[in-house]
Amino acid sequence: MKILVGMSGGVDSSVVATMLKRQGHEVVGATMSIWDKNTQFNGNIKADSCFSPHEEQDIEAAKAICKQLDIPYHVLDCSARYKKMVLDNFKSEYKAGRTPNPCVMCNSYIKFNALPEEAKAQGIEFDMFATGHYAQIMYNKMTDRYEIHRGVDHTKDQSYFLYRLSQEQLSRILMPLGTLSKKEVRALAQEYGLAVSDKPDSQDFYAGDINDILQNKPEIGNFVNKDGKILGQHHGYWNYTIGQRRGMGIAAARPLYVIGINKENNEVLVGFEEECERSGLIADNVCWSAIDGLSEPLECEAKIRSSQQPVAAKVIPLTDNSLQVMFYAKQKAIAPGQSVVFYQNDAILGGGFIREAL
Repeated sequence: MKILVGMSGGVDSSVVATMLKRQGHEVVGATMSIWDKNTQFNGNIKADSCFSPHEEQDIEAAKAICKQLDIPYHVLDCSARYKKMVLDNFKSEYKAGRTPNPCVMCNSYIKFNALPEEAKAQGIEFDMFATGHYAQIMYNKMTDRYEIHRGVDHTKDQSYFLYRLSQEQLSRILMPLGTLSKKEVRALAQEYGLAVSDKPDSQDFYAGDINDILQNKPEIGNFVNKDGKILGQHHGYWNYTIGQRRGMGIAAARPLYVIGINKENNEVLVGFEEECERSGLIADNVCWSAIDGLSEPLECEAKIRSSQQPVAAKVIPLTDNSLQVMFYAKQKAIAPGQSVVFYQNDAILGGGFIREAL
């Protein structure tokens, strides 16, 4: 089989390429170039982020791995589509007072769409597209649907970011690391003699100041409590997100958290930890995966952030492709703009964007 491997220059994708070649497949490596050279970044930005002015370092690392494996390597320019689908969305969401998750958008529209499409446009032939994600793709004969399952290493599981992938996309994707732990992957990298075996993981979407991307001019606004009392000042509501604890500089008897954002008045609402907790949410722009849709209430598990373990919830379908989600235990820091993802037996049922906390 001819397999295109998305190469990031890190240990995971390098191990995938090596594994597949050793299995006898015809492997082709490809890296997507996404850095917008017009970004005016400030200070020193680490290379260990997805969107980085240092992406050439990752390209050189991926190129070296492909040379070691004696496989073809291509750099595919996806920067224009990345700007439109990820960066522009990132800007508009923050301006609207919401907290976007660029990794969800990137996986759906860039990594698993723009990258393979650009490869085909350049005449690169392949049967399947493989990545180093820690998740599993399974085919359910009973439902005739592909399913995304959590990776066996729950500490590295990346299924949360993949819930918007379509059935057509899932039918041509391989994720060989879904059944392995990170420790096992690094051990394989050493066994294969890969120079990136001890390379640190990429941690963030962007390691610099988000205002490099937003390009918003500072605007003085107020920190207020639920009674409307002014507690301090800030330089723009877009610098804060629900649940944030640090960076406010307000003296209080107990730690304060961001519990709300009022973009019209440029106000950031703060309160104590218990004021961050909510019992439910409304989600819209819902995308279903392991099931076709939902016509009646469903008991399942849900995650409102990638690092969270799934928690018990009841999902109630509403009109206009929206849902009400009620949690059996209150959840902290439900942030509009983030995703809520539904699981059953480690399989993703679907998910949507959080519109409001209840």
